Amino acid sequence: MSERRPSLGDVTGEYLAVRRDCGLIPAARDLIWVRGPDAGSFLDGLLSQTIIGSSPGTVTRSFLLAPNGKLRALLHVLAGGEEFGLVADEGWGETVRDDLSRFRIRVDVAIEAETRQLFELWGPGSGRVLTAAGFGTPDGWAAEPFVARLPFALAAVPRYLVAADEAALLGAGALRVGTLAIDAARIEAGEPVMGRDVDESTIPHESGLVPSAVDFEKGCYLGQELVARIGSRGHVNRTLRGVVVTRNVVPPLGAEIRAGERSAGTVTSVAESLDVGAPVGLALVRREVTSGDVVDLTWEGGGVPAEVRDLPLVSDPVR
Repeated sequence: MSERRPSLGDVTGEYLAVRRDCGLIPAARDLIWVRGPDAGSFLDGLLSQTIIGSSPGTVTRSFLLAPNGKLRALLHVLAGGEEFGLVADEGWGETVRDDLSRFRIRVDVAIEAETRQLFELWGPGSGRVLTAAGFGTPDGWAAEPFVARLPFALAAVPRYLVAADEAALLGAGALRVGTLAIDAARIEAGEPVMGRDVDESTIPHESGLVPSAVDFEKGCYLGQELVARIGSRGHVNRTLRGVVVTRNVVPPLGAEIRAGERSAGTVTSVAESLDVGAPVGLALVRREVTSGDVVDLTWEGGGVPAEVRDLPLVSDPVR
């Protein structure tokens, strides 16, 4: 079984595959299945997105929240009749399963983790590879063979999750890539990772995902009060933003963002972007800092100027 590595030896070629063709990587996702007659109503009372009435085969973004409204997991929800898949960032599937199990009271549902080897395909050539490998290219997801499109909230970069033989995907034209290329595309798209860019102390509105992950018209769900209150009459003090370094220096993770004499955030993801033409990063940045502002990234023994930008940094794949 392949393992994820920073690079397979050609970072530039791997980046170009992700941005212009099709990159393949062992999935950095956990998949939890919720099955049973009560699955839809059970999840509807817990997740921020409407689940009841979702058309089978569709994929939507959602949050799983704590009772106080803070993040517990970032999710893609795969809707079925009595079967729903919850795709979480790697390492957060157990949190999802444990939280759901805690609320499984007098409902007919089973909660199980996916055990098959999963891979991700990134890039505008992903549909061609899937077709050549005998898969469909659904706008949502299909059960057999399993394939799910995982849309980004802000950018149109194609990304699929599949259960397949790696050799078949490589034979169909995918290129194995490392995490450096994936991180560059993810940062460009403005896609946070749970536990890295956002965590259990994060308010949903800070993530930039609320428009795609919350249905403000649905009934009650776990953690709704904070989301509704901020959505109707409040604001948050920081939001996920991009930073573009103005010199050819890649800052370390944890570099502090300084706006004048004030600390304005911390760099949580970083990579080199060929399409932006500079090192780029993600950070939760104080709202007083606006798009286009020049800040200083500082760390022990170094520093570099950077520009804060709204996300996404790159919106569409290059074909």
